[in-house]
Amino acid sequence: MKYDLLITNGLVIDGTGLPRRRADVAIHEGRIAGVGHFAEGSAERVLDAKGRVVAPGIVDPHTHYDPQLTFEPYGTSSCYHGVTTVMAGNCGFSIAPAKKEDRDFIAQIFARVEDMSPGSLAGIPWDFESFPEFLKAREGHLGINAAFYIGHCNIRRWVMGEACTEREATADEIDAMRAMVREAMEAGAAGLSSTHAPTHLDAADRPVPSRLASRAELDALVHEVGLSNRGSISYLPHSSIGGLNEADGDFLIQLALSSRLPIIIQGLGARSKVDAPTATWENSRAYLERARHQGAGVFSMLMARPFNRRFSLAEGTSLFEGAPAFQRLFDEAENTDERIAMLLDPDFRDAIRNSVEHPNRDSSLGSTLPPPQFAQVQVFQATKPENQKLIGRSLGEVARERGVAGMDVMIEVALSEQLAVEFIWRTETEAWKEGTLIASQHPNMIIGTSDGGAHLGRDDGAEFSSYFLRYWVREWGKWELEEAIRQMTQQPAALLGLSDRGMLLPGYAADIMIFDPDEIGPGRKEFVNDFPNGEGRWSSRPEGVFATIVNGIPIVLEGELVEGCGFPGELVRPAFA
Repeated sequence: MKYDLLITNGLVIDGTGLPRRRADVAIHEGRIAGVGHFAEGSAERVLDAKGRVVAPGIVDPHTHYDPQLTFEPYGTSSCYHGVTTVMAGNCGFSIAPAKKEDRDFIAQIFARVEDMSPGSLAGIPWDFESFPEFLKAREGHLGINAAFYIGHCNIRRWVMGEACTEREATADEIDAMRAMVREAMEAGAAGLSSTHAPTHLDAADRPVPSRLASRAELDALVHEVGLSNRGSISYLPHSSIGGLNEADGDFLIQLALSSRLPIIIQGLGARSKVDAPTATWENSRAYLERARHQGAGVFSMLMARPFNRRFSLAEGTSLFEGAPAFQRLFDEAENTDERIAMLLDPDFRDAIRNSVEHPNRDSSLGSTLPPPQFAQVQVFQATKPENQKLIGRSLGEVARERGVAGMDVMIEVALSEQLAVEFIWRTETEAWKEGTLIASQHPNMIIGTSDGGAHLGRDDGAEFSSYFLRYWVREWGKWELEEAIRQMTQQPAALLGLSDRGMLLPGYAADIMIFDPDEIGPGRKEFVNDFPNGEGRWSSRPEGVFATIVNGIPIVLEGELVEGCGFPGELVRPAFA
């Protein structure tokens, strides 16, 4: 046999958790042909991996790449970090199904919830309406592998029209939705995604459609997915942000037992997805043990990379939506001059002074997203010397020194430079590190939550894998490299039902990342204007990643996309059980 590609002299970590070994990897027709010793002359192309690790490509179970992949097929920035397979369509909304007259409605949900610019979303080539049509349109046009959930919000909009944001569904409407789910699963959907999370609002400040669904409606759709004997369910319960309550926990167990599929949520751990101290790990662990005892497959994504989110009062931010009095600054003022005028108004200052410390907790009044606390907000970039002295210091600490509120410190610093001072929200603390480590070691916790393709105005999270390998493995020594690789390859592939991905074994898909274990890290971020209509985004590039290979074809070498690599990505479907 003449192999298409031979990777020589590497340290193979195959994704099973077994120790590394020196070996070559031979690839033929997009599959692993063998792992061992092969002559270089036996292959059309040879990559020398000496001194580097050869591992399965990262499988990212939580992204929002479905819009982006229609006009940018390689999933940048994730592919630079060794990601070869992504799951898109999370959080209850997907790019399909979408009737022609509903495209703007679907796009504005992505814009509001996932911080995607309307200009870039306008670049979507809407050559599909139904979910099967969407999947068919992706075949042969993917640079990385992708699986897609069908979004509950889309299903409700298709069946109920404008009523999807107004009421629960009737029995006949639920039957129509079940038929759509059945059709999608037959076409190759990865499962269903849904949300009841109070942080999910559309551009008109309405709850996204799935939040209006009764539990009976969601249960019926989840059960329908289960009848296909394949896939998984991605769901955000109402209490996922502030700490899972008993009723939501019981409902998750019900969904898991009814569908007999994995139910994947977010928010469990030492702390929740955002900083919510009520979500204690002891309560989470007790709940997961109760679910496991009943045979309910409830899993939670764990954000093992801290937030490092930059913002300025001049550019605006959505981070303070849970502090509505302060969020008015960004919603009502159209330019910097108007914002400065608002901040100089004593009445406005009095109204917002303690809004961060007392955020909104009533979902009927708007978003309940916990805002960044001033103990975790620092000055990141400034021009004036007196402000530069504050770089890297907590605004909460500075406020205590000055005997004023944290909000007053942030505003005074910002006003001194016409609001151009850049702040950063950093959540990494020793308590965060300790709690995250304990939670990450539980078998029901899944390392990930990159949100790749989303939040492009501040932090796309695509570097979660290279961050984990640098800090949790190399610098902090909390994980062995072999087990860390398994956690980000074999485990998510198995959870999602992707039976031929996630390991370097003969017959498996040749999805591979090659990296230097002594150099790998999250690297740098830069703002680039490379999206449709000149729209910009933050793009991240890692350190130490030599190659990303998709189905035997290198798409990234030495940190750059390979010109002319084509579209080696596949539309991956969960295997029939």
